[in-house]
Parts: sequence; C-alpha cells; structure tokens
Amino acid sequence: MGWETWQSESLAEQLLELAAKAGAEAAEVYQARSLSRPVFFEANRLKQLEIAQSEGTTLRLWKHGRPGLAVAYGAVEPAALVERAIALSLLNHPEPIELVSGSKQTYPDEGSTVPVEQLVHWGKEAIAHIRTPYPEVLVSSEWECEIESTRLINSIGLDCSHTDTTLSCYLAAEWIRGDDFLTVSDGQTQRNTLTPESLAQQIIERLEWAQENVAPPTGRVPVLFTAKAADMLWGTVAAALNGKRVLEAASPWSDRLCQAVTHNSITLYQQPDIGPFSCPFDDEGTITHPLTFIKNGILQLFYTDRTTGRHLGSDTTGNGFRPGLGSYPTPSLFNLLIKPGTGTMLDLIEMMEDGLIVDQMLGGSAGISGEFSINVELGYRVKQGKVIGRVKDTMVAGNVYTALKQVVALGGDAEWNGYCYTPSIIVEGLSVTGKAE
Repeated sequence: MGWETWQSESLAEQLLELAAKAGAEAAEVYQARSLSRPVFFEANRLKQLEIAQSEGTTLRLWKHGRPGLAVAYGAVEPAALVERAIALSLLNHPEPIELVSGSKQTYPDEGSTVPVEQLVHWGKEAIAHIRTPYPEVLVSSEWECEIESTRLINSIGLDCSHTDTTLSCYLAAEWIRGDDFLTVSDGQTQRNTLTPESLAQQIIERLEWAQENVAPPTGRVPVLFTAKAADMLWGTVAAALNGKRVLEAASPWSDRLCQAVTHNSITLYQQPDIGPFSCPFDDEGTITHPLTFIKNGILQLFYTDRTTGRHLGSDTTGNGFRPGLGSYPTPSLFNLLIKPGTGTMLDLIEMMEDGLIVDQMLGGSAGISGEFSINVELGYRVKQGKVIGRVKDTMVAGNVYTALKQVVALGGDAEWNGYCYTPSIIVEGLSVTGKAE
C-alpha cells in the first residue's frame, strides 16, 4: 500500500453502495490515516528511528432513522462493516440525519516533508548547543515529521479530502546536582522547518535561571505563566465556550453572550489556515471559517457541531470533530489563538516587583469549574524585575475565571502549544504557597 493512495480508492464508495442496498436512508464514510518517522535521542545520543503508519475507516449510517457507527483499522471487509453498523443502529433511538451536502473538493497540503537525515541533524545540533555551556546535562529529544490525511464522503454528494504535514520536536534537559534533580523541557510545532538553536536557547535560559534555589513568594502575588504553561488557563476557557456545555447548563458563561467575561486585553479567536495546522473542513464536512469567540474581553460566540447548533437554535460553527474514529462528532476547537500583547517575556519579568514564574506544572487542568491547585514542577522567583532563582515545593491555587479578569499584561512572545497559540501572561488573584529554603 503506497502512501499516495488510499488502501482502496473505491472502498468509501463501495461502503455507501452496500449501506444503501442494506436499507440505510443515509450514510457517510470517514477515513483517516497518518505516517510519521520519529527520531529519538536519549542521554545525548541517537537512540532509535521509527516508522509509524495507521489507517482507519468509520462508517456511519441511518436505518429507519436510527444511527449506527462501525469502525475498522487497516484492512476492511466492506460487507462486515456495513453489517456491524446496521446491527448497532438497532440499539439506538431515532435521530435526525446530520449530513452536509456538497461536491468533490481536495485541499492542498500547506506543509512539506523533511527527510529523516534532517531530523537527525536538527537533534544533534540542539544537543550540542545545550551541552556547550552545560556539558554535565543529559539531553533527550524527539523530532518528527507527520503526514495526516482525511477523507469524508457521504450519500448526498459530499466528497472532501485534505492532507496536512507538520513538523514537531520535544527537548528535555536533565541536570543532576547532588540530590537536586532538575528537568527543563520545551518543544516546537511548525511548518516546513524547525529551529533547534532557538529551542535550545530557551532551555539554556531556564537552566541559567535555575543556578540557585530560592524561597518562593507567598500569598497573593503576580504570577507569570509562560506560553508553555498558559495552556492551563485556555483549557478552561475552551470548556466554557463549548456549546454542548451551554446546553447542559454547565458553562458559567451560558447566559453571558455580549457581556464581559475576561479582562479587556483578551481577544480569543480561531483561524483555520494559520500556523502549523490547517483545517479546511470539520469531521462533519462543514467548511471552517475564522471565528472570534472573545473580543476585548466580550463574549461573542460559542462553538458548536451540527447537533449542538440545532439544539441551541443557531447553526454549526464548523467545529464538529471526532475524539476518535469510533466516536460521533462533538464540539471541539482547533487553531485557537490568543491575540498577543507586546514585548518579550523578559519585558514582562521587568514589570514584576515580587512574583512567580510558572513554566512547568504537575496536575491536570482546572476544568469547567475554573478552580485549580497545581504543584509547580519548574518555577522561578522574580524580585525587582529580575529572576533570582528556582523555587521548589511550591503550589499555586485559585480560579481561572477570576485570574483572567485580573490580567496585568500579555506578552508578544506567542507560540504554538498543540492547537493553542498563546503568549506569556501575568495575572493576579492567585494564591502561592511554598517552603522556605
């Protein structure tokens, strides 16, 4: 099976035909596959090269108005897959048919592949850059070029496909000083090229900040979340913007449309064709569009799939995605961007008289409630605008919604962390506790 062609060019059409013959009023076939060649380094040396390839097919149909879904990985026996989907439909209650009409459309890949040799070179370059000033440090890393393809075809004429090529890397430096163990990590996700020197420089900067261990600040002090750590804040915001949570009356913003929900410095939006990922259509076949969810702190919009939009009396925003091949589409975000402020992270640090930098944390997200209490895995104390050392045994607690109303500043240093493009951010209203050195 070559990468350029699907397992069978006619498989999707064959499944639709068999579903119709079996009495299904409507059906769709969703196909997804990926190919990656990750390169792994461990303890400063190249450890292994891998090839990972997967392909899966999902059939969703409606018979007598009852939906049924079946999934197969690798080789597919069309008749058996149709039979399973129909059998499962007998167990479900009738539901409206949620299909998008359309025509055949193939979207171009905005990325380009990188050979394994280049990934190996980048890995060696990053490790050498770190170990020049810190020869005692052990560096591990992973470098990857991943190609993902999606095809969605249904019984009312839609046939859309897309391929996306993305580069990513992860770098971790371990520094052991007696009984003091420190791990500093960071990563990149980009199109077309990675920049190992800049990534290594970020690691070096944090190693320099960690030269000394100092007592953490305590009480309610300003907290700077780096772009890497700010994901925790936006994860809660994403949950609050989910139209399904609005239907369930679980979102605290359910009745806050056109009202202020955050500080006026925050604008949060979605852009389908920017950054290392592109998404011309969602997993229901709806064309995606730029959307603004929060503008200058004012709530503008919730994101929905077709079913959620119908129940809310609106329409889909093109955010119906499958958590997995065996799942129905549900409201999900992609390419979420927070409008940056100005200045570097060092500029933000200079604004702090006495505060804490959170760069890595232990513990899950705050969730829809916004309440959290996290252990700071890697954090630094700031005094009079300068980093004076690393803090240990420190916790930060508070409420995300409260903190986002007390934003001190947003940096101009935005970067991609998964699907989220976020700058560093200083907030108030959080409580810091810790042990004195």
